[in-house]
Amino acid sequence: MVWLLRKKPLDWAKKVALLDFVKPSPQGTTWGIGGTCVNVGCIPKKLMHQAALVGQAIKHSEVYGWQTHEGQTLDKVLKHSWERMVEAVQANIKSSNFKYRVALRSEKVNYINAYGQLIDHHTIKISDKSGKETQMTSKDFLIATGERPRMPDDCEGAELAITSDDLFSLPESPGKTVVIGASYVALECAGFLKGLDLDVSVMVRSILLRGFDQEMAEKIGQYMADEGVKFHRPCVPKKIELVSENPRVLRVTGVCQDGSEVVEECKTVLFAIGRKPCTENIGLENVGVAVEKNGKIPVVNEQTNVPNIYAVGDILSKRPELTPVAIEAGLRLVNRLYNNKTEKCDYSNVPTTIFTPLEYGCVGLSEEDAIKQYGEDNLEIYIQNSTPFEWTIAHHLDNKCFGKLITLKNENERVIGFHFLGPNAGEITQFAAIALKKQATKAEFDSLIGIHPTCAELFTSLKITKRSGISPMQALCCG
Repeated sequence: MVWLLRKKPLDWAKKVALLDFVKPSPQGTTWGIGGTCVNVGCIPKKLMHQAALVGQAIKHSEVYGWQTHEGQTLDKVLKHSWERMVEAVQANIKSSNFKYRVALRSEKVNYINAYGQLIDHHTIKISDKSGKETQMTSKDFLIATGERPRMPDDCEGAELAITSDDLFSLPESPGKTVVIGASYVALECAGFLKGLDLDVSVMVRSILLRGFDQEMAEKIGQYMADEGVKFHRPCVPKKIELVSENPRVLRVTGVCQDGSEVVEECKTVLFAIGRKPCTENIGLENVGVAVEKNGKIPVVNEQTNVPNIYAVGDILSKRPELTPVAIEAGLRLVNRLYNNKTEKCDYSNVPTTIFTPLEYGCVGLSEEDAIKQYGEDNLEIYIQNSTPFEWTIAHHLDNKCFGKLITLKNENERVIGFHFLGPNAGEITQFAAIALKKQATKAEFDSLIGIHPTCAELFTSLKITKRSGISPMQALCCG
């Protein structure tokens, strides 16, 4: 939980207090300053994803000539240590925690490790972990409390499970794991756990990656299944039982759409069924801040319906739930309030990447949203499968990467959706976003000269449209 308070002027700068408090997860996990992304989100997730990619590279290393001095292949003599990986990941996180504390101190921000609740429009109650209460007044309040994982209310024994709040600091390997959910968190975690050679099953309640392009989502699921992740779908978990404590064995029972049951025994159950905003019990009702039924806060240019109370980040209604978005919105808000600037945060065409085993980057509209907004007849959608050049010598899965450009026919084929499934998707999508920001057309993509051999060059020569019915599968040749 993070609050930012402006207390009184100090030249152009303002006197600021930062309230930051983490309520332990149901399993007792807590962490330091930096919020979800640094401690239990993007950063540890990306590092563990990288650990899995390193494992894949080791398996491919033999064909590239790597072996030990004794002539054995690397994948036969190396094994992964969960404990060593977690130690390295947590050391990286603690280093970031320290840097943030130092940065706040150097900027003379009053950092307070305590929980805040609004009492009135200019007063907040502060409760530290010992229960001691104090009060602080401020002209303005900025709420940036983020979200925490949801837990189900219809699954008996759910308290035996963990969430992503717990996974990244587990002291020992989760072993065989059943992941419940189909969110990006669910698929990312299932992906890197499988990449670390763990047995992984995923119980999917409905569709994969709700809100994302469904063709891309299904291709992600198929790739993960090809790599050995077991999917049960649609399947709703109904019960988790503790079979034994030492060794730890849990039994998960799920019910399929046809009424049949799926029963899995495992060491760990991970819930990743979505996240909920941390807007309860912070006193919003005391000052009349409007909150939607789902806990989100509607804002206009980050200002709530109460003039001196602002909000940024994942708690906002109808805004992307991404750390860089929150940072950008916060910076522009502060500059408007206190530095005579006028620029507002642009929430359109925000790029993002899902770090599943085969990464998925996108910016702009999904195919479903494009059809809903413009109508199918007004779209021309270009598609192409591909195989990364690096995979060919290792004989890894062919034609599993996929590119899609969604264009608007009556606007000279302006690109309104960019989607890529393949290695380093984030690196490719980051700069593709500029093209959409500048309203680039398909012809302008075509006019680029590709860098060969790369995955990104795919988007300089897309010719096959969905409308044509021609197969987008790439001929398996290079040159």
